[in-house]
Amino acid sequence: MDTAFAYVSVWTLLAFVLTWTVFYFTNMKSKATKLAETVVEERKDGATDVIIVGAGVGGSALAYALAKDGRRVHVIERDMRAPERMMGEFMQPGGRLMLSKLGLEDCLEGIDAQIATGMTVYKDGKEADTLFPVENNNNFPYEPFGRTFHNGRFVQRLRQKGSSLPNVRLEEGTVRSLVEEKGVIKGVTYKNSAGEETTALAPLTVVCDGCYSNLRRSLSDSNAEVLSYQVGYISKNCQLEEPEKLKLIMGKPSYTMLYQISSTDVRCVFEIFPNNIPSISNGEMANFLKNTIAPQVPLKLRKIFLKGIDEGAHIKTMPVKSMSASLSERKGVILLGDAFNMRHPAIASGMMVVLSDILILRRLLQPLSNLGDAHRVSEVIKSFYDIRKPMSATVNTLGNAFSQVLIASTDEAKEAMRQGCYDYLCSGGFRTSGMMALLGGMNPRPLSLIYHLCGITLSSIGHLLSPFPSPVRIWHSLRLFGLSMKMLVPHLKTEGVGQMLFPVNAAAYRKSYMAATAL
Repeated sequence: MDTAFAYVSVWTLLAFVLTWTVFYFTNMKSKATKLAETVVEERKDGATDVIIVGAGVGGSALAYALAKDGRRVHVIERDMRAPERMMGEFMQPGGRLMLSKLGLEDCLEGIDAQIATGMTVYKDGKEADTLFPVENNNNFPYEPFGRTFHNGRFVQRLRQKGSSLPNVRLEEGTVRSLVEEKGVIKGVTYKNSAGEETTALAPLTVVCDGCYSNLRRSLSDSNAEVLSYQVGYISKNCQLEEPEKLKLIMGKPSYTMLYQISSTDVRCVFEIFPNNIPSISNGEMANFLKNTIAPQVPLKLRKIFLKGIDEGAHIKTMPVKSMSASLSERKGVILLGDAFNMRHPAIASGMMVVLSDILILRRLLQPLSNLGDAHRVSEVIKSFYDIRKPMSATVNTLGNAFSQVLIASTDEAKEAMRQGCYDYLCSGGFRTSGMMALLGGMNPRPLSLIYHLCGITLSSIGHLLSPFPSPVRIWHSLRLFGLSMKMLVPHLKTEGVGQMLFPVNAAAYRKSYMAATAL
């Protein structure tokens, strides 16, 4: 009996070892086959290293950065005229730091850009100044001020600087599709300015063609969600009182903003929600602005707000979109900018995030002499996705939370949260400086954001429960706490609990990309 058992045990062990060996070598062969299929292309003299689709802020800045590292870059832009956008007009202090590290800080010169020291917040007849912290600013290694400007002028300066390098080719054309071979993106097909269909090839393609990207759907499963709409226009030949401060009015149905984008132009913008958008063409929008929005604007700002409407300024409407970032499974391609990740523009941080992404991507690509190694480039992209989290997760979560508390409501819990946010932001001291450091990209730490979000929540609950905690007030307080969790928990899931809660990631990001000596 013992002999039979030993015999069976030996043969079972041998069968297991044989099965494991076959599985191991089969798996290794499969991996080797995949790597072999991902052919490492030799770099050819004169050949393009990187194709960039889109020459907005992100595409132009990336072209310059990669070209300075010796890469040959081909940028294809649909329209070379100066864009007329009402977003991308506010550069936070953190964005200016990133711009300087890319060697592009001079692109803010010669465009009549205005200094921004913070904002004045208005609510229910009250007002308070909230400034970017000059002292106790979390060791921010740059001038703690932002800039406001015409987006089109800034983009044209970036394009000019990028195309001034001999290894950058900037071309007008409309990209139709990606060229793919064995799961690896090899380039793009596009129609040039002469109307000719042509193909451009390179070992690495960067899709950076904005929120309306027609290539994103073939690369990512992420879908952009339309949250609301921004309506805006420019009041010309006027200047705000204290033009260095953005004016934020917490009104109804949401916020209104006024800010100086040149020495003579003021941008007026407000948020409105779907299914409630007056027509621009028949004059309903102008009447809505005069009769509904203007009465909520403080008297000292109202004349400038109405000036653009009375003078027939071109009123524009833009969808406000949100989209979480996700990695593409395709090799040889990277999504960047609004084609990759979008958040609510209330905190004006889109340019800052894309410039941060460019800094990270540039640094990760620098050791690669040959971008034709699709496997190594793919590993770089995975690292990029993780390293960007301290900045992107902070901004994405903050944008979502801040935009929600700006919405007016008759719900007592929501309105208490809104009032609590105003009180907390405008209270001065470490509360104001901490929140403004987060808004300005001066302290991209998700844990700091969670700390302040908890502070706003507790402050709002305290306001709800005073002067004594009745059952109704306790119920509204519990609902308010639930609202706060709804702002935070989805982002913990999307951005990653580890990335949001472990301080070592934020510390590494600051040391590598925000220190005075970094890069």
